Amino acid sequence: MTAEQMSRTITRLAHEIIEKNPDAHDLAIVGIHTRGAFLGERLHQLLCEAGGCEYAAGNLDITFYRDDVGPRSATGVAPIAIAPVVKGSELPFSVENATIILVDDVLYTGRTIRAAIDALFDFGRPAGVQLAVLVDRGHRVLPIRPDYVGKNVPTAQRERISVRMPESDGAEEVVLVRAAEDV
Repeated sequence: MTAEQMSRTITRLAHEIIEKNPDAHDLAIVGIHTRGAFLGERLHQLLCEAGGCEYAAGNLDITFYRDDVGPRSATGVAPIAIAPVVKGSELPFSVENATIILVDDVLYTGRTIRAAIDALFDFGRPAGVQLAVLVDRGHRVLPIRPDYVGKNVPTAQRERISVRMPESDGAEEVVLVRAAEDV
């Protein structure tokens, strides 16, 4: 995806969220660090413009809730970062009885989302949790299903989806990264 395609996709996701939650005044957007938080910020801004009101927003650090960090992840693929960096969660609103839109860049096995839900529930009990992802690449090992999907991209297990954001990478694009021996 190019930057323009990403922008259109994120705008479409915002409109889908508004359509599904037309009367939700207790809606809150929570991005999962790192790129999910950046996407969450963009979605939040678009939702506030499209919905005509100010929704709550925050971000979530799931570092201490992960079960797949270490020399090898649960899928057998070496993780990108051996030692994750703790960024801290920022939820400046009450999670209690809110409808939370959890935002991440890529949905793969479902383990990140499971960790995010565990972390979120430590802040309180929301009325509901909906999941918005920019890219769904399949290969789930947990029964996690997104409510909003920007793009479905079928991949091989050894391939990777790289979402690049200006805030962290200096570029804006989504790229399929093939394993070295596949090239």
